[in-house]
Amino acid sequence: MEALLLFLILIILILLGYPVAFTLAGVSIIFGLIFLDVEFFNLLPLRIYGTMSNFILIAVPLFVYMGVMLEKSGIAERLLNTMAMLLGRIKGGLAIAVILVGAMLAASTGIVGATVVTMGLLSLPTMLKRKYSPELATGTIASAGTLGQIIPPSIVLVLLGSVMNISVGDLFIGAIVPGVLLVLCYILFVVGVAILKPKSAPSVPKKEIAAFKEKDFYSKLFRAFVLPLLLVFSVLGSIFLGIASPTEAAAVGALMATLLTIFEGKLTLKVLTDVMKETTFLTCMVFIILVGATVFGLVFRGLEGDDALINFIQETDMSPYVFLAFVMIGIFIAGFFIDFIEIIFIFMPVVTPVFAAYQMDLLWIAILVSMNLQTSFLTPPFGFSLFYLKGVAPPEVKTTHLYKGIIPFIIIQLLMLGMIVLFPEMVTWLPSLKFD
Repeated sequence: MEALLLFLILIILILLGYPVAFTLAGVSIIFGLIFLDVEFFNLLPLRIYGTMSNFILIAVPLFVYMGVMLEKSGIAERLLNTMAMLLGRIKGGLAIAVILVGAMLAASTGIVGATVVTMGLLSLPTMLKRKYSPELATGTIASAGTLGQIIPPSIVLVLLGSVMNISVGDLFIGAIVPGVLLVLCYILFVVGVAILKPKSAPSVPKKEIAAFKEKDFYSKLFRAFVLPLLLVFSVLGSIFLGIASPTEAAAVGALMATLLTIFEGKLTLKVLTDVMKETTFLTCMVFIILVGATVFGLVFRGLEGDDALINFIQETDMSPYVFLAFVMIGIFIAGFFIDFIEIIFIFMPVVTPVFAAYQMDLLWIAILVSMNLQTSFLTPPFGFSLFYLKGVAPPEVKTTHLYKGIIPFIIIQLLMLGMIVLFPEMVTWLPSLKFD
C-alpha cells in the first residue's frame, strides 16, 4: 500500500505541474524516512554513482549535440528544398518530401523538438503557399517530426536500453523495420489524400522545377543527399557492422556533424556556443530527472512495490497480454500530460520486472513502448509536437487545423502498434541475424 500511495502521489503532483526531478526525489525521500530507516539511504550514493557512470548514457549528450549542430548547419533546409523539387510533379509530392526528410533527420538527430521546429519553419509556409490544406500540411509535419522517437539513433531507445538493461545496439536494429514501415504508411496516406482530394495536395509548377534543374543540378544533389547519408552511415553503419558501440558511434556522429557544419561554412563561435549551451541544458534536464528516478526506484523497491505488483498480478491470474494492454494504455494516457523522459523513468522501472517475470521479450516491449511514446507526442490536447509546431506556424494556422490534421496519423501509428503486437518478428527478426 505504501508503494502504491507513493506512485499515486507522484503522478498527481507531476500532473499538477511540480518539477519532475525534485518531486520524484523529494517525495520518495519523505516516504523512505517515514516507512523505512535512515540507514536505508546509505545505498543511495552508490545507486546514483552507478547510474551516472553508466557508459551507455554518455550517448545522450553526444546525440543531442549532433542533432543541435545539424540544425544549425543548414543541411536540413537544403535537403528539404531538393527533395521537394525532385518530387514536385507528383500530387502530394511536397508532403512526401517532408515525410522522407523527417525520416532522414530522425536518422541523423533523434531529437523530436528540433526536427519539428526545423520542418515547421522550412516547409509549412511553402506548403500553405502552394495551396496545401492546413490540416494535411500540419499533420504531415508534426508526424514526420516525431519519427526520431522510433528511427535510430533515438534518445528514447538509449534511455529505454539503460532503464530496461537491454542492448542499445539491438534496440536500434530492432526499430528499423517498424520505423521504415511507419514511413511507408505515412506516404501511402498522403498519396491516397492526393488522389481523392487533388486540391488539398497540388503539385509544384513545371517552371520552378525547370529553374531548379538548370544550374548545378548534380552539385545540389550531392550536397543535399550525400552529406546527410554520410552522417547516417557513419553512426548507424558503425553500430550495425559491429565496428563501434552506440556510445562510440554517438561520438563519431557528433564529430561528423561538426565537420559537416564546417564544410557548409556555418561554424562560427556563436553557433558553437549556442550548440554547447543547448546541449548542456537538455543533457542536464535528462540527468537530473534520472537522479530523481533513481531515488524513486530505490524507495519503491525498498517498500517492496515491485514484489507486491508481481504478486497481485499472479493472484488475479492476469495474462501477460492483458498486463501489456494495461501498461500500453497507461503510457498512452500519461503521454497526454507528461514528457517521454518522465514516463520512461517512472513507469518502466516499475513494470519491467513484471515483464521479466512473464518471460516476455524485453526488446519487443521496448519497441512497443517507443512507438507508444511517439503516439503520445501527437495526441491532443497536450501533444508536445503540436505545441512545437504551433509555436512556429503562421497566424492563419489555427489549433483546430493541427488537431484535425494529426488524427489520421495517430490512427496509422496505433495500427502500427497493433501490428507489432500481433507480429513480434517485425522487431526481433533483424537483431536475431547478429550483424557482428
